[in-house]
Amino acid sequence: MNVFVAFVLAILNAMLMDNVVLSRFYGICSFVGVGNRVKSATSMGLAVTFVIVLATIVCWPIYTYLLVPAGIAYFDTVVYILVIASLVQAVALFIRRFFPGLYRSLGIYLPLITTNCAVLGVVQSNTDTGLDFLSSLAGGVGTSLGYFLVIFLFACIREKFEGTNMPKAMKGVPIALVTAALLALGFYGLQGII
Repeated sequence: MNVFVAFVLAILNAMLMDNVVLSRFYGICSFVGVGNRVKSATSMGLAVTFVIVLATIVCWPIYTYLLVPAGIAYFDTVVYILVIASLVQAVALFIRRFFPGLYRSLGIYLPLITTNCAVLGVVQSNTDTGLDFLSSLAGGVGTSLGYFLVIFLFACIREKFEGTNMPKAMKGVPIALVTAALLALGFYGLQGII
């Protein structure tokens, strides 16, 4: 199979069929917490996408060329957390400097990208399964685009629910969880296509 086609198929698989939020429930805190406004969800999705892709690009060589040859591969999680925390700080500084309104709207969820399971999960999964760099990059890009797609769709749906007349007991978190479940079923229907 052509390398480019395999790369694109790996991205689509990570993005749609094996969506990090809906199939593995990674990053669910920021998904529910920020996924109520399209603007905030878009910003969070872009920030997480940026961090996941950069973390994938930085962590794979560190693991492959530093930790494994030195015989200290068991330090991988600690190293990944340090790299991710550094990347998140850089993103936060950039957003605070150039987009102060966005920085305030993201609030506590921006620093929480450091502890977002989606970011650490994709980097850890790439090295645990022994993927090469290109496959790791495809997984990182696909996972991050999948996170972005799902949080954006979720926010669009939740904004539409604001003007609707629904029972008081369903407003807020209950309808958010039902919406997330229906999104998960929709994405589950894509299984086996690729």
